[in-house]
Parts: sequence; structure tokens; C-alpha cells
Amino acid sequence: MQTAIAFILIFGLLVFFHELGHFLFAKRAGIMVREFAIGMGPKIYGKTHGETIYTVRLLPIGGYVRMAGDDMDGTELSPGYRVGLVVDEDNRVKKIIFNQNNKQLPDLLFLEVERADLEKDLFIEGYDEEENLVRYSVTRDCILVENGKETLIAPYDRQFNAKTVGQRAMTIFAGPLFNFILAFFIYLMIGLLNGVPTNEPIITEVVENHPAAQAGMLAGDRVKSIDGHAVETWQDLVSIVQSRPGKTINVTVEREGTMENLTMTVKEVKEENGETYGQIGVTSPKVHNPLKAVVYGAQETYKMTMRIFELLGMLITGQFTIDALSGPVGIYKTTETVATWGIFALMNFAAMLSINLGIMNLLPLPALDGGRLLFFGFEAVRGKPIDRQKEGMVHFVGIVLLMILMVVVTWNDIQRFFF
Repeated sequence: MQTAIAFILIFGLLVFFHELGHFLFAKRAGIMVREFAIGMGPKIYGKTHGETIYTVRLLPIGGYVRMAGDDMDGTELSPGYRVGLVVDEDNRVKKIIFNQNNKQLPDLLFLEVERADLEKDLFIEGYDEEENLVRYSVTRDCILVENGKETLIAPYDRQFNAKTVGQRAMTIFAGPLFNFILAFFIYLMIGLLNGVPTNEPIITEVVENHPAAQAGMLAGDRVKSIDGHAVETWQDLVSIVQSRPGKTINVTVEREGTMENLTMTVKEVKEENGETYGQIGVTSPKVHNPLKAVVYGAQETYKMTMRIFELLGMLITGQFTIDALSGPVGIYKTTETVATWGIFALMNFAAMLSINLGIMNLLPLPALDGGRLLFFGFEAVRGKPIDRQKEGMVHFVGIVLLMILMVVVTWNDIQRFFF
């Protein structure tokens, strides 16, 4: 249960911030946002505020911001439609009711539609009950009612595709951007609450039953050298130890003004991609300083970003295979392990996942944010947009391929963890 809660909270936080980026920049550009959703699949909760409905959906595997002008968003009033109209004091239509056969409202006007434009010119024209051809203006906040469901119309200037290339690109880019911002704030909170490593080679804690403890290393020891190599920073210590998995090392430490020589065998730790590194079971000193915490947040975000790019490059060059990738099942099992290491390890894991989500979404692949940004780049160069049907087909193919990849990765996770 604790793992499930941690997984839902972490995944929900990542998705929330990603979609929040899209949402805020869409609003800033004047785009109508119809829905802000966390999760996919059937709706389990929804609340409307202003022109947006905020929903939580059953499957915690994603989310979305549905903007006016998206595919399947428009409502077409074809000739011959019979509708009911509610008008305001200026005789402008403020509500259009579909499938209305009975006069449920005393001021309802009936119209058989001849022509209508609910995006640009904002009018509806048709025949009333006396067979007279009449024309009404439509308000910008007119409501469409169909089978009891109310939807605001979206004038063209409120739609996504009406905005400039820069505004659309920034709205899409803001999702991954907010994942990097979230990671920075998580690392910042770790620095504020847990302290920032000072980079001095001073031991503050020795983990029981690990090589350092077994060799007699104590908290407060200052490491001076390892196998004759001078150690001046904590990073020196880490680099030397990690490069010697399974080997016996001689460590010289300063303890209360005297030098002590310790011998230990470095523990070998194996990563999922098959690489190994050394570990002796010690932790570094930390300081609590808000300014250093800010710097720490930026540095850790940058280092993790570079690390993920490095791993991505290894995947592209074939240095490790698709079997090394993890999907929701793999992330869940990793969350289960990391949760046993404490809250700060879990926060660090969440920051890593957030950066990973941001980078993956920026890849120039169809159906991802990066793929859409690529099309905006083509539009900026050409001076006109790519045909929407062609672009939609490319994104559809991309979605299918991503679903296939997700199935393969999930199956590999199931095989790895359960069989």
C-alpha cells in the first residue's frame, strides 16, 4: 500500500506539473482550455471552474490539457438541424439547445438552421416557427447544450491554431520545461531539509555491515589518501572507490590529529544495464544554507540532465538494448525499492523521473511534444503550416508506435520482475 501511494503521488506530481506548464502558457496566450486532466481513461472526478473542467481519471499513466481547436473539438450546425435558442436582452443568442422537441423553457425560440458560424462571424440563421428566415448574432460566451451537457463555444481567436507559431510552440514546450522546474525545486527542498554536501572528504556516517565499518572507519575521519592517491575532495573519494569494485584498497585517514591506515574490500554494486561500481558505505558532511541549496538544486538538475542524455546516447548507439528500458511496471517496482531507503531517496528518484519525462517529451518524435515542436519549426521556415490532416496522420502513426513500444517495455518489465 505504501508503494502504491508513493507511486501515485510521484506519478501524479510529475504529470500535474507537466500539464500545468501547458495550461498556464495556453491561458497566457489566450487559448481556451476545455479540460485539465490527471490520468487517462474513465473520469472518476470532475469539477468545472470558469471555462475549464478539472478531472481526475482512472488510470494514473498520463494526463492532458484539451485546448479549444483540437481535433474533435468543434460543433457543426448543419442545415436542417432543429435547435432551441435562448437570447439575451439584446436579442443575441446565449444558449443553443440541440435535440430539443418540447418547450421546457418559457423563453425558448425554435429554429431550423440554414447557416451558422460559431467561430468567426458568430451568427446563426434559419427558419422560425412561422417559416420566416431570421438571423441572430451569437455571444462569444454562448453555451451549447446537447443531451444535458453544456459546452462553451470557442471563437476562432480563442483556439490553439489561431495563435502565432511562437505562442503555440511555447505552450507545447512549457510542459517539458515545467518538469525541469519541478526537478530543480525537489533538489532545492532536499538541500534545504537534508543539507548540501560540502565536498570535504570527511566521513559523517558509517553504514553497518559495509566495508568501511568492517575496516574500523569512524564518523569524523578525514580521508587523506586511497592506495597512495591523494584525496582532497569528496568527489575524489567517490571517483576512486567507484572505480574499484571488488578490489582491496588501503585508506589513510586523519583521526584526532593522528594518521590511521585501514584496509577494506570495496563492495561491488551492479546496475540494471550491467555496469558495476564500487561502494564502501559512508556518507558525506552536509551544511544547511539556503543559498547553497539553490546552487545545489541547479547543479543536480544539470548533472542529472546530462546523465540521462548520456544514457539516451548509449541507447541510440546500441550500447544497451530496449530491454534496459522501464515502463510503469518497472517504475513501480523501483519505487518499491527506493521507498525503503527513506524520503530523501524517494524525492531524488522523483526529480530524476521528472527530468526523464521532460527529456523524453522533447524528443522530435511524432505524438510527443518534441514532434509537435518540429512541425512548428517547419511552419516557421515555410511561412505556412503543414496540412493538418497530414500532420494528424503522422502523429497518429507515432501514437501507434509508442503504444507498441509501451506494450513491449511493459511485457519486459513483467518478465523481469515476476518470472
